[in-house]
Amino acid sequence: MKKIGLLSDTHGFLDDAVFKHFDDCDEIWHAGDFGPDVAEPLAAFKPLRGVYGNIDTQDIRQQFPEHNRFMCEGVDVWITHIGGYPGRYSPLVKPEIYTKPPKLFICGHSHILKVIYDDKIKCLHINPGAAGKHGWHKKRTLIRFCISEEKIHTLAVIELGDR
Repeated sequence: MKKIGLLSDTHGFLDDAVFKHFDDCDEIWHAGDFGPDVAEPLAAFKPLRGVYGNIDTQDIRQQFPEHNRFMCEGVDVWITHIGGYPGRYSPLVKPEIYTKPPKLFICGHSHILKVIYDDKIKCLHINPGAAGKHGWHKKRTLIRFCISEEKIHTLAVIELGDR
């Protein structure tokens, strides 16, 4: 079993509470728009997977891909920053998501927390919202969940407070 801490859209702001909420996690996944001074402390804390976002500079783009697709505990995971959501997937992912859907699709960008099961492609879609202070969102959010035996479970939404 793997415990995952998921965040996105930090935009250079890393709340100290992230470390408390992700302390018992095995890995941290970041769905893009790290901004400066975020990736290094997260990677020093826990193993870090991520993708770059549209605001990320060359240093982040050299460390992280645009799309990160991998297996975790038997679950096909795809993380990208701009992915859309069920029924309105981004043109960047639409061809592959319908022909070779993952079991778990994670994106950021919208700053809107969403957890939706896409019955059409049998895929759980997660957007953790925004953990940073830049943007139009009202609450800063994280998600924590577990993956074991090809199942995604024990999902919790964490509010960090107002933007």
